Amino acid sequence: MLYTMVCFGQLVPSWLIGVVLAVIGVGMLLLLLILALIYGSLWFQAFMSSARVSIWSLVGMSLRQVNAALIVKAKIMAVQAGLGPERQTGITTRRLEAHYLAGGNVMNVIMALIAAQRAQLPLTFDQAAAIDLAGRDVLDAVRTSVYPKVIDCPDPRSGRTMLSAIAKNGVELKVRARVTVRTKMETLIGGATEETVIARVGEGIITSIGSAETHLKVLENPDLISKAVLNRGLDHATAFQIVSIDIADVDVGQNIGARLQADQAEADTRVARAKAEERRAMAMARAQEMKAAVAYNRAQVVLSEAEVPRAMSKAIREGRLEVLSSRN
Repeated sequence: MLYTMVCFGQLVPSWLIGVVLAVIGVGMLLLLLILALIYGSLWFQAFMSSARVSIWSLVGMSLRQVNAALIVKAKIMAVQAGLGPERQTGITTRRLEAHYLAGGNVMNVIMALIAAQRAQLPLTFDQAAAIDLAGRDVLDAVRTSVYPKVIDCPDPRSGRTMLSAIAKNGVELKVRARVTVRTKMETLIGGATEETVIARVGEGIITSIGSAETHLKVLENPDLISKAVLNRGLDHATAFQIVSIDIADVDVGQNIGARLQADQAEADTRVARAKAEERRAMAMARAQEMKAAVAYNRAQVVLSEAEVPRAMSKAIREGRLEVLSSRN
């Protein structure tokens, strides 16, 4: 028996070494066979598409609980769409995995990048991933940037169908506008949303109508409202650029000014009546006071007249009063 190796201070037979090597080889072959059965199709698909995804990356995705099929499909789409090499675009397997683990929509980001490239929009993977993680639909944002969308003002979801404004002559106008907007990719993160644009446009329309001398002027030239609102720069610090504002419908409402004047006249009448009633009550009270004063004066006269006989009798008793008798 031949001894060709020393292990732990003892000679190991050569046949045992061969058995160990054979077991290791068989194990490796079995491991490769299992990996080929599980990940072979994905790896071959990526290899044939020049997506450069190694089989060890696929194994790591499974260990990290990442949807390997989704990552491979996204990378193949990016390569086949001609987005460019990984160094230029930054669309690597590791970054796609990171975006997936962060809760992002990987396919939405890739399709947005493809759409932006076709439309020649300056959108990078980092920007698209940030927009997606911010809760915005990055694909819809790219589509809206290419094809502007129309939003109604006021928003029908609020339950209102018309904006109400009053001109200087007091006539109410009910207006419905349609606002065409385009997404601004550079301010999509942190920019105000669609609701802010609707609120600002509604405020601008009401202000423009309120500054008109008469409602007839607005009815004759509705475009004056659109121009005045556009000149206010209402899309500042928002995620959208206002392309146009179109007045879709204008209706004449109530004559609020006349009604307010009538209400004011009625209120003035009531005030005048109240004041007249107050003056009448005061006059009646004054008349009663004068009657009381007359009665008081009469009583004083009676008292004075009663004192005359008493004074005369006293004077007679005291001899200070002489009674002259007349003789014929």
